[in-house]
Amino acid sequence: MKYFKDLWQTLNKPAKYLTLGSISLTAFIMGIIFWGGFNTALEATNTEEFCISCHSMESKPYQELQATVHWSNNSGVRATCPDCHVPHSWGRKIARKMEASSDVWGWLFQTVNTSEKFEDKRLEMASREWARFERDDSLACKNCHNYNSMKWETMSKLAQKQMKSAAERDQSCVDCHKGIAHTLPEMGTARAPQLIAEVGTGPSSFTNEQPYFSALTKPLYFSPTGDVQAGTLNVATKVTVLASEGDRVKVAIDGWRKKVGLGRVIYFDFGINMLTAQLSKEAAKTDGIINGFEEKEDTMTGLKWQRVETELWTDAEYLITEQKPLWDYARTTFRTSCSVCHTQPDEAHFDANTWPGMFQGMIAFVNMDDDTQALVQKYLQQHSSTFVKEAH
Repeated sequence: MKYFKDLWQTLNKPAKYLTLGSISLTAFIMGIIFWGGFNTALEATNTEEFCISCHSMESKPYQELQATVHWSNNSGVRATCPDCHVPHSWGRKIARKMEASSDVWGWLFQTVNTSEKFEDKRLEMASREWARFERDDSLACKNCHNYNSMKWETMSKLAQKQMKSAAERDQSCVDCHKGIAHTLPEMGTARAPQLIAEVGTGPSSFTNEQPYFSALTKPLYFSPTGDVQAGTLNVATKVTVLASEGDRVKVAIDGWRKKVGLGRVIYFDFGINMLTAQLSKEAAKTDGIINGFEEKEDTMTGLKWQRVETELWTDAEYLITEQKPLWDYARTTFRTSCSVCHTQPDEAHFDANTWPGMFQGMIAFVNMDDDTQALVQKYLQQHSSTFVKEAH
């Protein structure tokens, strides 16, 4: 008992029973033990084995990584989970660890323990990681990829132009290279929330024989109450409201169609592949749904076109009174989203039929839902050299 009593007195009042040197040496040794143990535990959580010990990580993102160039390449250099998702500097690493503590709750409550749950959360998780990469200027990428070490002469002319421009601004890599290591989330279900926040959902009542514009891609119906769809009304399309009944309005849609097959697709104008509406096969076969007028032949393609009009029903919401807010939103989106990878072409640089192919090559590198993509493409087509003749 005397031994334990002496030990307690020493620990309780070390300055009374030990010398200053003994206290300092003991504190130093204890500090080394604590710091070594802490760092050992910390580094144990910075391994790929630790990351994929969670089933939801091993079954989805880890499997996706193995199909990319970051897993297997000519140089034999492999990027592991912590290389991209754990900062190298100590301060940022600790902050990231604290932030990642929320993952414990996700594991505990099985937030993404099935494939369905993971896909439902993929966009949210990807957006959070993209925001972190943006905040850090893609430091995790630049730990391996350094602008100053790149061999410009081995790149294609287009890649040189884009990468040199990015190097001048020390641009964040994830601006252009989303989906480089994991599958991109499905963003078409977002239904353009930012767009609707900007332009609104439309009026609560309508004036007959007045024009309105679709703020989203909308279903068309045969009747004011039935569920059978007659086709699709494209975003930013001008319609004339003919009648209102309940939550739907009857609209007149005019344009041109190609005299090929059933001619179900209605375009904005003769010879211009700008979508206005697509009718179902049943609607196209039903007498009286499509009214045809004059016909023309496109001398460039040899196709015959016909001016048409149809009257169908659609939901009353997301029909707005002006087209300008749609074009303003599309212009801003195009100039902010489509200029991060390369020098941005002017809207009138291409004609209306060239823009769709050019734009489709861009959207793989930007974060847009389906409605925003369709709106920006239509904006580019309607402000192309086809309509701005003096530009080209």
